[in-house]
Amino acid sequence: MAASAATPLELRPLGSTGLKLSSVGFGASPLGNVFGPVSESDAIAIVRRAFNLGINFFDTSPYYGGTLSEKMLGKALKALGVARNEYIVSTKCGRYVEGFDFSAERVTKSIDESLARLQLDYVDILQCHDIEFGSLDQIVSETIPALSKLKEAGKIRFIGITGLPLGIFTYVLDRVPPGTVDVVLSYCHYGINDSTLEDLLPYLKSKGVGVISASPLAMGLLTENGPPEWHPACPELKVACQVAAAHCKKKGNNISKLAMQFSLSNQDISTILVGMNSVKQVDENVAAAAELARVGIDKETLSEIEEILKPVKNQTWPSGIHQS
Repeated sequence: MAASAATPLELRPLGSTGLKLSSVGFGASPLGNVFGPVSESDAIAIVRRAFNLGINFFDTSPYYGGTLSEKMLGKALKALGVARNEYIVSTKCGRYVEGFDFSAERVTKSIDESLARLQLDYVDILQCHDIEFGSLDQIVSETIPALSKLKEAGKIRFIGITGLPLGIFTYVLDRVPPGTVDVVLSYCHYGINDSTLEDLLPYLKSKGVGVISASPLAMGLLTENGPPEWHPACPELKVACQVAAAHCKKKGNNISKLAMQFSLSNQDISTILVGMNSVKQVDENVAAAAELARVGIDKETLSEIEEILKPVKNQTWPSGIHQS
């Protein structure tokens, strides 16, 4: 791919961590067969392609594919045969196939299990996974202090929190000592259809917290094929995104590429995390970033798409348990 070779992926600082992440991040949930089977040899080829094209950030969780994603990513990273400091790995704790458990005991055990599957001595970032499904007060008073101990023990370098409702981030960050939480991972809130994360960026910056934004395609809403059956968006939002995708195609553009480029355009977001289950997808995502760097975004089509999505702009869906 000449384009990506000519324009290497931009590296962006992650908050106060000192880490520099590739602007496109590798979401490894598909390696857990979450969207259909991916063989071990394919997983190795996909990760190698990503690394060779400049992607240095790989994100997984024990929840993805019931630990399969971690195992596959571990094998694939080992197969690269490069020094450990050449890539950045993030995994999660607290969410498992059997349910949620943010207790200090479980997350402490969890990292040892994850390190064994990943075949690593440490992970760069350990994130509490989808904290809106737990007690936020437990996250503050028990989970994060347990993660701080893991940091002291050298098993993790930085601490993160993830989830859908944006209010969970301020709730936790306002209640933990400054500098305790290094990173937040937000998803489905920085894309063409929903850019509400933007309002939170100055606050996160003031706290020195790095920002990872996942799912620029809104879990399949911003694709020509449309979202999976189980997608939680309301029918009105799904229909508007379908209309937008068709309009984009008519203009000779692809809504997924446009959505990826829109998300990549915000320099205050360290990396755009996107799931990849084939070498072709890796190539397309890196090409979208390279094209953005070279010629910029198709502003005319973007503004037409924004106009189509205006009636449903920033519509989201509920996630998690009621937080009193």
